[in-house]
Amino acid sequence: MLKTSLTLLALIISGQVHSQALQSDANKIQQQSKEQSKEKDIERIIVTGSRIAESIDEVPASITVITQKQIAAQLKVSSEIQSLLANLVPGMAPSTGTSSNSGQTLRGRSPLVMIDGVPQSTPLRNGALGIRTLDASVIERIEVIKGATSIYGNGAAGGIINYITKKANSDKALSGHASVSSRFSAIETEDSVGQRYEGGINGEVNNFNYVLNASYEKNGLQRDADGDILGLKYGLSDAVMQDYFAKVGYHFDDEKSLQFTYNYYQSKQDVDLIDQIGNINTGDKTQAIPVPEGKSVLGDPQGPTNQNIMLKYVDDEVFEQTQLMVDLYSQEVENIFFYSPTLANLDGGYTGGQSLINSEKTGLRVTLNTLVDFNFDNGGSLEATFIYGIDALNDVTSQPMVDGRIWVPEMDMKNLAGFLQTKLIYNDDLVIKLGVRQEDIDLTVNDYSTLKLCKKIDQCSVPVDVTGDTLNYKATTYNIGIKYNALPLFSPFVSYSQGADISDTGRLLRTASVTDISLIRTEASVIDNYELGFSSDFEQVHFEFATYFSTSELGTTNKFNEATGVYVPVRAPQEIYGYEALINYEINDAWAVNATYSWVEGKNTEADVYLGAKQISPPKATFNVNWTPNNDISVAINYLYVGDRKRFEAVDGEYVGDQGPIDSYQIVNLSGSYNFATDWSTFIGVENLFNQDYYPTKSQGYTYGGYNIKGLGTTVNLGVNYQF
Repeated sequence: MLKTSLTLLALIISGQVHSQALQSDANKIQQQSKEQSKEKDIERIIVTGSRIAESIDEVPASITVITQKQIAAQLKVSSEIQSLLANLVPGMAPSTGTSSNSGQTLRGRSPLVMIDGVPQSTPLRNGALGIRTLDASVIERIEVIKGATSIYGNGAAGGIINYITKKANSDKALSGHASVSSRFSAIETEDSVGQRYEGGINGEVNNFNYVLNASYEKNGLQRDADGDILGLKYGLSDAVMQDYFAKVGYHFDDEKSLQFTYNYYQSKQDVDLIDQIGNINTGDKTQAIPVPEGKSVLGDPQGPTNQNIMLKYVDDEVFEQTQLMVDLYSQEVENIFFYSPTLANLDGGYTGGQSLINSEKTGLRVTLNTLVDFNFDNGGSLEATFIYGIDALNDVTSQPMVDGRIWVPEMDMKNLAGFLQTKLIYNDDLVIKLGVRQEDIDLTVNDYSTLKLCKKIDQCSVPVDVTGDTLNYKATTYNIGIKYNALPLFSPFVSYSQGADISDTGRLLRTASVTDISLIRTEASVIDNYELGFSSDFEQVHFEFATYFSTSELGTTNKFNEATGVYVPVRAPQEIYGYEALINYEINDAWAVNATYSWVEGKNTEADVYLGAKQISPPKATFNVNWTPNNDISVAINYLYVGDRKRFEAVDGEYVGDQGPIDSYQIVNLSGSYNFATDWSTFIGVENLFNQDYYPTKSQGYTYGGYNIKGLGTTVNLGVNYQF
């Protein structure tokens, strides 16, 4: 607005200045057009699908790329990445509304979460806390590849979610930004006000470039539509989140570069409250209340601490037509869970317990990319790309108790894999992809004893002494895909991909009932994923549709043991199937709409029973409207609809396990921003605009004690941004 006022004043004073102002505006418009064109080009490029930069049009698979602009828009409402993914990714289950992503699967299976290609999930003991591993403010874009894949190794049964971190976006020596905001309940503001501070600088100096970013956020009490405090199990009330990020790069010349990245993320919930446990079968919600007299808060603050160190070397011409990329990385994670009375052993003096997942990964990835062009006498052309290399990973994971007991023993996995991916593009229209990966995994577990855990005094598991061993897994997985791009109105693709998965071995070990680890069903599961889809582009409309079918020989579900009170893993064949649709319509420069729909279902084929809410989510639809009348104002409305899923009957009048009935609900979010001065803007975001009183899908599907926590009531986020 200030720029507009000065321009009007110039028009009045001088025609010459008027001419200069018009030229200046024309230059700005031209620059903005170039930047928008560049941004769109970047949006069409991905690196996750085949580990090299390539156009989305060259990938025969379903892909969702969430841009920095979309991330910034979602941050106006909430900093929670789970909500962002649920709102923007077809096939991604609805957000749980908590710090846990248990039940938030990708097409019914667990995805592998990565930061710049470095695995963040802990597949050996999947605690379902991998999505919240960094602050959204350091993400440049998110690439989601759906369907089983082995291109990055173990844990990608449902696909890959790769957070691509920011890089220096200016050739200036110094540029940056800062943001301050506050978030609070509009229903009951008492103790609900939180604060968020975030800022960073970046730039280029000679051959060096750098990005430095820091964020700190402290939530107030999270309240539902009635103003009551949400339950604390995986809760976010009074949680403190902090993230410190640094990326430094050096270009030796136009072809060779070295880059160092470090990220530290922590989220801890430390409250002076306790849960008042409800019951999903009686309709009583779980909520947090002040600590009654004579009681105290038990356990340490729950939440993750996550550190990543990455070193990347690139030589674009290590030899003719061949690029070399070398990634060396280290990751440490500590996820502390909630205190639970079901982890009791009165004979040993334990009235309950609190577990944590410790995981340390070190890895090396060497990737070579060779491009060969062929021109034929008939005028045809063939572009062949060969992507090959080796991956080495050492993953040491365990799940001890905070009090020193060992629940899941240390698992030491050494993984060496070789791979070859081939991409053939004939006449720029026909894309054929072929790939093979050979896995060689050694998993070492020493002798250990299972824990005696008592849900009730007379309902205890029986401890077993288990002889350890080194288990070896070998698997060869394949993928093939074809896409035809000659017709913008109809670009079809078909693909088949496999993934080798030994995820959540820790759950199998901690519930062992045999005396030798070789007798536990820890075999790797091979997932076969079939997909058929197409995309269409006509004028301002883009449409995508895909249907898929996924099978696994040894999926893992739960079965409740009445005698011990423990949910025991059951390994049985599974099939999962579904479809997704997406439409984008850019009506004009000011208006754009986006809509998605996804449906998924799955069965244990051996017993012919449906899979529960831990894997299968109900139908989901989203509808987003964006209005940008000028460069200073933007408004967005986001609508989420979650449908019914009622596949199970009550047992003796009560629902059990993850088989609770799910009723539909709908949420509307509103956000807007206004540039009120040069480099300054303010924003507002409202989550659950109409104060829908609802339970998220996990809260309805999970019948376990304390999980039936309601969703957030109307919550407002206000803030201001500064850029320089």
